[in-house]
Amino acid sequence: MWDGLRLALTTFTVLPVRAGRVDRLVAGRAMVLAPFVGAVLGAVLAGVALGLRALGAPGLVAAVVTVGTGVLASRALHLDGLADTADGLGTYAAPERALEIMKQPDIGPFGVAAVVLALLAQVAAVAAVLSRPPLAVLAGVVAATATWRLAVTWSCRRGVAAARPGGLGAMVAGTVHPLLAVAGTVVVAVTALPAVPARLWHGPVAVLAGLAAAGLLTRHAVRRLGGVTGDVLGACVETAATVTLLALSLG
Repeated sequence: MWDGLRLALTTFTVLPVRAGRVDRLVAGRAMVLAPFVGAVLGAVLAGVALGLRALGAPGLVAAVVTVGTGVLASRALHLDGLADTADGLGTYAAPERALEIMKQPDIGPFGVAAVVLALLAQVAAVAAVLSRPPLAVLAGVVAATATWRLAVTWSCRRGVAAARPGGLGAMVAGTVHPLLAVAGTVVVAVTALPAVPARLWHGPVAVLAGLAAAGLLTRHAVRRLGGVTGDVLGACVETAATVTLLALSLG
C-alpha cells in the first residue's frame, strides 16, 4: 500500500517522493488512492484561495492563482494529456494514426482550444465558488480535486483496456475493482455535501456530473482508439475538473 501511495503521489503531484516498486498491483493501488491525493491537494488549493480572499484579492485574481497553483502542482501533466487527446480524437484518422498524433510533442489547434477553454472555465467557476462561506469553499475545492482523480480510478476499472501495449495506460488499465471505485465515489460525494449550503444535494450531483463527463470521454476513447492511454487519463482529469467546478458554480 505504501508503494501505491508513493506512485500516486509521483503520478499526480510534483512532490519529490522516491519511487518504490512499480507493477500492475502497485499501479492499481495507486489509482485507488488517487482521490485521496486529490483531496489533500484540494485542501492546499482551498487554503491558497481563502488566504488570498482574506488578503483582499479580487475573486478572479484568487481564482487564477488557485487554478495556476493546481497546474503547477501536477506539472501541467493532465493539461498535456488533454491537448494530446483532443488532437488525436479530433481527427478522422485510423486509430493507429490517431495514437501517433497523440505521441507527437507539438500541439495542434484542437489541443490549444481544449486547454484554453478548460482553463477559462475552471477559473470562472472557482471565482464563483469563492463567493461562498469558507466551509463551502473548502468542501467544494476538496471535493472537486478528489473527483478529478477519482475519474482516473473509474477509467482504470476492470474491463477497460489499454490502447497501446506499453506506457502508463498499459500499466494501470483494468487494475481497479469497480466496487473500490464505487466506495471512493460515495466518500467524495459525502465530502461535497457542504459545498452548496442552500442545497446539500448539489455538491454530490456536481461530483457525479464530473465523473459522467469523464466516463463518456473514456467510452469514446475505447471505441475510437481501442482503449485508454496516459494522455486519455490526463484528459479525463481535466474533463472531470471542468465539469465538476462548473456544476458547483451553478449552486
